[in-house]
Amino acid sequence: MIVAIDGPAASGKSTVAKALATRIGMHYLDTGAMYRSIAFAALEQGVPLHDESAMGELARGVRIEFAYAGDASIATTVLLDGVDITAEIRTPRIDEAVSAAARTPEVRAAMVDRQREIASCTDTVMEGRDIGTVVFPHAEVKVFLTASADERARRRHSELAEHGDDTAADRVREGMERRDLADSSRKTAPLKPADDAIRLDTTGMSVDDVVDTIATYVADAR
Repeated sequence: MIVAIDGPAASGKSTVAKALATRIGMHYLDTGAMYRSIAFAALEQGVPLHDESAMGELARGVRIEFAYAGDASIATTVLLDGVDITAEIRTPRIDEAVSAAARTPEVRAAMVDRQREIASCTDTVMEGRDIGTVVFPHAEVKVFLTASADERARRRHSELAEHGDDTAADRVREGMERRDLADSSRKTAPLKPADDAIRLDTTGMSVDDVVDTIATYVADAR
């Protein structure tokens, strides 16, 4: 079974997907981390983000892996060619670069192939921006999460602060809005809900409430 959770930045999809995977005993695959890894590799190696051919070659050449502790549903570590980059890909620097990497057709093709390969081995909860529309259009459960702009900016700012990043709140919101625009207007796999997705506004909802709601849909689909 595939549970596809899509939505814009800071809509709660990562937190919800992880909690849901743990609740229902499925693996969680962080597709966003895969694109962030490609953006990180490009910046580190000096590959121009606008060079589609070079970015595609980079995406096909690197090895992205997730390390799990025992039978855990959620990976604890993101590895790029065997190197732990878990913390490095969750910074404003990568926030600014990831949309350029993700909108490159050759990069997306490479990542989608890898995502399908990983999910073919086990029941999986996947979150991203095009899981229900492109990666797994026939997923048994599709959810599109949203939240108000103020709520999403607050969440993202809090997340950064927890990791010791003191980026100003207004800069966080500006960056998030730029990414939303880039993601929703790109030609390849734009951010949008699938026609048959369940749309859920998480503004004011607790994580448990959102997970409870989605778990009900999963139970019905099983």
